[in-house]
Amino acid sequence: MQKTIGKYRWTICSLIFFATTINYLDRAVISLLKSDLEVRFHWTESDYSDIVIAFQLSYAIGMLLAGRFIDKVGTKVGYAVSLLLWSIASIGHAAVRSTLGFLIARSALGISEAGNFPAAIKTTAEWFPQKERSFATGIFNSGSNVGAILAPLTVPFIAAQWGWQWAFIITGSFGLIWLMFWIILYEIPSRHKKLSKAEFEYIHSDKDGEQTQVQSSEGESSVIQPKERVPWLKLLKYNQTWAFVLGKFLTDPIWWFYLFWLPSFLKAQYGIDGTAMALPVALVYTMSTVGSVWGGWLPMFFVKRNWAVPRARKVSMLIYAFLVVPVVFAQYLGSLNMWLAVLIIGLATSAHQAWSANIFTTVSDMFPKRTVASVTGMGGMFGAIGGILIAFFAGKLFDHYKALGDIDTGYYIMFIICGSAYLIAWVLMHFLAPKLKRIHFN
Repeated sequence: MQKTIGKYRWTICSLIFFATTINYLDRAVISLLKSDLEVRFHWTESDYSDIVIAFQLSYAIGMLLAGRFIDKVGTKVGYAVSLLLWSIASIGHAAVRSTLGFLIARSALGISEAGNFPAAIKTTAEWFPQKERSFATGIFNSGSNVGAILAPLTVPFIAAQWGWQWAFIITGSFGLIWLMFWIILYEIPSRHKKLSKAEFEYIHSDKDGEQTQVQSSEGESSVIQPKERVPWLKLLKYNQTWAFVLGKFLTDPIWWFYLFWLPSFLKAQYGIDGTAMALPVALVYTMSTVGSVWGGWLPMFFVKRNWAVPRARKVSMLIYAFLVVPVVFAQYLGSLNMWLAVLIIGLATSAHQAWSANIFTTVSDMFPKRTVASVTGMGGMFGAIGGILIAFFAGKLFDHYKALGDIDTGYYIMFIICGSAYLIAWVLMHFLAPKLKRIHFN
C-alpha cells in the first residue's frame, strides 16, 4: 500500500528536482567563465559584481511577481512559463558582445529564473502532507547542488573545446527538454486522472485549514480551495511573514556568495583555474547535496519520534546554524592545505542547504496553500536583495584589498559574515514566530 501511495508524489518530486538542477546549472555558468570573460571584456571585480547584482535585482523583482503569478495561474502553467523563459534567456547569453549585453542578459535570466522556487514549494505543498514536506523539499532542493556540481564538470570543458558561447547554449537547452516532460507528466492532485483515492487522501491527511474536501458521484475525492487572493500588504501584517523573509534576507546572500565567488577564491588563493577548478568545486556541492537531503530528513526523523512539527523544525535549523560557524576558519586552515578550506566550505554549504530545505518548508507550515507561492516569492525577493548587498560589498571589498596587495583580508571578512548569519537569522525567526503558528484567513 505504501509503495502505491508514494508512486506519483515521488514522480512529481523528481520533476522539480531536475528543474532546480537546471536552474542552478544555468546561473552558475558565468562564475566558471569569469576568468576568460574578464580578460575578453576587461572587467574589474566591481564590474563583475555589477553583473551579479543585475541578476539578483531582476531575481528579486521576479520573485515577487512570480509568486503572485503562480498562485493565480497554478503550478503547471506557471512553472512551464518560467522555465521556457529562463532557457531562452540562458541561451541568449551566447549572442552578447559587451559588458552592457551581459547586464541585460543576466537581468533577463534573473527575472525568469525567479519562478522556480515559488512553483516548486507550491507544488510540494500540493502533493505532500506536512510531515513529508521538508524531506521532499530537501530532495528537490538538492538539485541546486547537483546543478552546481555539473557546472564545473562540464562548463570549463565545453568552453575549452568549443568556446564560451557554447557553454551557455548547451546548458540553456536542457530546460527545453525538461519542459516536454513537465507538460506530459504533471497535473495537480485533484485533476490527476491516475491518482488513487488512497494516495489522494494521504496527500490531504493534514488539514490546510481553508480547504473543503468533496466527493463526486463516482466516489472520487477532490479539494476545493478558496479563490480569494490575499493582498501582499495583508501578508506583511503577520510576524510569520517577517520571520520567513528576514531569515531569507540574512542567509540567502551567503549561498549567492559561494555560488559566484568560490571559483574566484580558489584562483586567488591557490592559483587554480579552468578545468582544474572542476574537482574542488564539485566536491563542495557534492557535500551540499548530502546536506540538503539530510536536512530534510532530520525533522521528519524527530516527528516520527512524536516531536511536534514546529519543535522538530526549529531544533533542526538551530543545529544547521551551528554547523555553518566553522567556515570562519576556512581562510586560516586553508593556508595549510587547500583541501581543508574546500572541506570546511563544503560543510558550510551543506548546512546552508539543510537550512534552506527547512526555511522553505516553514511557509507551508504557517500559511495555507493558496498563499504559499506568494509568501515564498516575498522571501525570495528579500533574499535576493540581501544578495545584491553582499555582491556590492564583496566587489568593493575585494577591489580595495586587491589594490593594497592583500586580497586575503577581504576573504577573512567575508567568511566571518558567512559564519555568523545563520545564528542571527535563527534568533530573529524564533522571536518573531516561536511556535511557527499557522495562519487562517477569514
